[in-house]
Amino acid sequence: MIEINKSIDHIISCLSGYDPDSMSVSGALDIILELTQDHCESLGSEFVPLTDAPGRILYNDLISTLDVPAQDNAAMDGYAFAHKSLEKKNETAKLKIRGSISAGEIISDEIFQGECVKIMTGAKMPDMCDTVVPQEFVSISDGMACFESSIVKEGDNRRKKGEDLKFGNPVLQRGRLLSAADVGLVASLGIPEIGVYKKLRVGYFSTGNELKSPGQELNEGCIYDSNRYTMSAMLNRLPVDVIDFGVVVDNHRILESAFKNAASKVDLIVTSGGVSVGESDFTKQVMKSLGSVEFWKIAMRPGRPMAVGTIKKPNEVGSKHTIVFGLPGNPVAVMVTFFIFVLPAIRRMVGNIRYLNRKLKFPLITSINKKKGRTEFRRGNLVSVNGNIFVKVQENQGSGILSSMSEADCLVILEHDEQTYKAGDKVSVLIFDGLQESGE
Repeated sequence: MIEINKSIDHIISCLSGYDPDSMSVSGALDIILELTQDHCESLGSEFVPLTDAPGRILYNDLISTLDVPAQDNAAMDGYAFAHKSLEKKNETAKLKIRGSISAGEIISDEIFQGECVKIMTGAKMPDMCDTVVPQEFVSISDGMACFESSIVKEGDNRRKKGEDLKFGNPVLQRGRLLSAADVGLVASLGIPEIGVYKKLRVGYFSTGNELKSPGQELNEGCIYDSNRYTMSAMLNRLPVDVIDFGVVVDNHRILESAFKNAASKVDLIVTSGGVSVGESDFTKQVMKSLGSVEFWKIAMRPGRPMAVGTIKKPNEVGSKHTIVFGLPGNPVAVMVTFFIFVLPAIRRMVGNIRYLNRKLKFPLITSINKKKGRTEFRRGNLVSVNGNIFVKVQENQGSGILSSMSEADCLVILEHDEQTYKAGDKVSVLIFDGLQESGE
């Protein structure tokens, strides 16, 4: 189990001007990142086969155990020879063909000046050979390879020993989210399994008497719970083990039992609903009674209300707690607050050194006005105009309109202190594709 040395109460006690009713997005994120700092150290590590490594976080720096390639080899199919065999640059070279070499084979015969050997991509370069002429530039006549000497320079089309990876040099840094290319790189060193951080355990549930799960009969006044399924989809793309605790009704005893049960099984709890002004106070009361939880009004749209903190693990002594995020109930607000706050927190908790969201800049296709003093996250789409990429903000920005989130491919960030954006102004954009896997 993860041990948390800092409570949110301790963190905010060190802040000047802290006001939970007027939190900036950056201020809220700073507190969250401090709360989740160093949690990965308690996760421990495990070895996994390379087939299971993509998407996991590297536990230790990886140092090259050999040179890759292990010897000079041919970069393409052609004819290997010593470049000094070419007497004049603008004449046709004619080299005697001594045989052929495929990848995985070697040739024991010495290749002398004025000779060459047919060679396949990846085959070891024979001694004395330093250049490969591509086969498409060569014609064969009476056992001689003929080509214009000016088409190749010394060393062309030869991969040098250790050109990709050098023995003893760093290959991958601890805390890296392993990609398909990374796994291939590890395999090229002959390593069959790799040490990664153990997975974080995350539980989630929705709160509300009006919620029904898909497949249940929908009574009058009720709605189907979409938030649990969007949270599940977002979490399952991360290096975490996920537990769905279902729908919890607005009842103090049942909510308390649900939080205690979840806290006993996971390192992080994410809930939706029950934290907005005017909603049932049960969720807030239970969170507050079980630990150190702050309820924020964040200067953002959508997603203004949010709860964050820690609750004590049942039957545990010392400082063992579970971090909890209480997200709003509106479907779009759930996704936005998850992307902006929960996602960087999870990345940091699992040991990913690139835990901040990666923002790109694109020009707006139309002008936009917003309220100064809050950060807005508007759904948008990237569009191509005359070969240039612009971002177009969708018209319907209601926090309950999940269809617009489905149609969008990015979030457009309109900054806290800005009020007017003109067409062509560059704005920060979070692109959904790849957003969850890694940050910067």
